[in-house]
Amino acid sequence: MAHGMIGSHHHSILASRVGMVAHVLFLTTAVLMLVWLLHYRGGINIQSEDPEQIFNVHPFVMSWGFILLIGEAILAYSTIPPHIDHRTQKMAHMLIHLVGLILGIFGVYAAFKYHDAAVAPDLMSLHSWLGITAIALFGLQWLFGFVTFWLPGAHTDTRAAAAPAHVMAGLAIFMLAVCAAQTGLVEKSAAAASTTEMKLINVTGIFILLYGVAVASAVALRKAFL
Repeated sequence: MAHGMIGSHHHSILASRVGMVAHVLFLTTAVLMLVWLLHYRGGINIQSEDPEQIFNVHPFVMSWGFILLIGEAILAYSTIPPHIDHRTQKMAHMLIHLVGLILGIFGVYAAFKYHDAAVAPDLMSLHSWLGITAIALFGLQWLFGFVTFWLPGAHTDTRAAAAPAHVMAGLAIFMLAVCAAQTGLVEKSAAAASTTEMKLINVTGIFILLYGVAVASAVALRKAFL
């Protein structure tokens, strides 16, 4: 029994360290995205008359505000110390997810506004299909989590039974969002104005993927050895 408790503690520490790696990847990805959009693509402005500056709002918001924030919300149970009230962890998880959802919807709006300004058709690429699917599923997942785990009406047994499916679905949607980001970056890499820009886009995509893997790994370690 003591050996099991020691092993569980060891893996809990490992999960926490993987979570810290995810935070570092978060910051690195955020900086790389800013360098790309500000240095190579002329800036970010939803009110601009330049369609490209309008478009730049989309990758900025979807990376910083959707993918990265979703990951941080998932990590809330590992990031916030366990001695803090569980309800505080749950509130942080829910609110960060809500901010991510709102920003994700705004990012989709920015993409549609760009298409209008550039007179381009909507929802024609695999990237757009994956992205819309991820946003829609994430919205449903958030509503399910809010009703089941936050509102007082749900029975304790119901919450316990729903928790594994909620975690699994959350990670699946998160990785779907990561896949959507990869397809979007592939499109922009192919149209890059220079080799340096292309390499920067590719590196950014790698860090987004690594961030997704780190978040999923931290959750898997925490769940497997509780």
